[in-house]
Amino acid sequence: MPEIRFAKGDPVQLGLVGLGKMGFNMRERLRAAGHDIVGYDRNQDVSDVASIDELVSRLSGPRVVWIMVPHGDPTRQTIEQLAGLLAAGDLVIEGGNSKYTEDQRNAALLAEHGIKYLDVGVSGGVWGAANGYGLMAGGDAEDVERAMPIFDALRPEGPRDEGFAHAGPVGAGHYAKMVHNGIEYGLMQAYAEGFELLAASDVVTDVPATIKAWSRGTVVRSWLLDLLVRALEEDPELSELRGWVSDSGEGRWTVEESINNAVPTPVITASLFARFSSRQDDSPAMKAVAALRNQFGGHSVQKSEG
Repeated sequence: MPEIRFAKGDPVQLGLVGLGKMGFNMRERLRAAGHDIVGYDRNQDVSDVASIDELVSRLSGPRVVWIMVPHGDPTRQTIEQLAGLLAAGDLVIEGGNSKYTEDQRNAALLAEHGIKYLDVGVSGGVWGAANGYGLMAGGDAEDVERAMPIFDALRPEGPRDEGFAHAGPVGAGHYAKMVHNGIEYGLMQAYAEGFELLAASDVVTDVPATIKAWSRGTVVRSWLLDLLVRALEEDPELSELRGWVSDSGEGRWTVEESINNAVPTPVITASLFARFSSRQDDSPAMKAVAALRNQFGGHSVQKSEG
């Protein structure tokens, strides 16, 4: 593993539920910072304990448990289980990609037992173990301060405000992460369209070299661009990949929020729709366009092979 850099702080104990791609690396980074981490995962090959019950029993009060499981039912079920296991004064941090509207429900359920709640948007992917994670927290200031040694160990090296934000009350952390990921959709789509145009042109003969030359000194340089350069170095024409792209939820939710707030987001919306298009082998909508062009103008059409 690459060298891990982190902000020093007083060691704390943390229970971590979910040791997938993100959770596992977070555990490693936190341990490298000197913190006592007890991790649980259904995959017992990576788990420190056999169950969430055992994880809670291993922690000293007041306890802090961070959840990193898929959003939806897995997160809700984990929250409900912890509500019956933890005690008043304990703190739950929900760090997955849940929709922000779920946070009020989670906080209210835990509050019935006197348990505190923070929602934290986490960005950094598989590179976070070495580079640190961008963190956006929602919840009460005193709970954020209590968890700050954890946040300081996870965030990138450097000024705290360049890798961590207390975005607002409960729900604000996941809302901020939702918008972050919507922006990410738009940025990726712009780079992708530029790549396709370069590759389609007869003028540019070395597309990977051209894109790599944008890495320093240009206004479009970014970490996402660096990752595209890396992908092109491994597969210059991206011929080993299918042009099929899923969406994990945040892009859709960002567009929904833009509608609810009457905020125009044409770039983010178009990038989401482009992902939908990528899943169609033969677009019914474009069949209709082809049929209409043929009907009104006699334009040529290509017949289906079926």
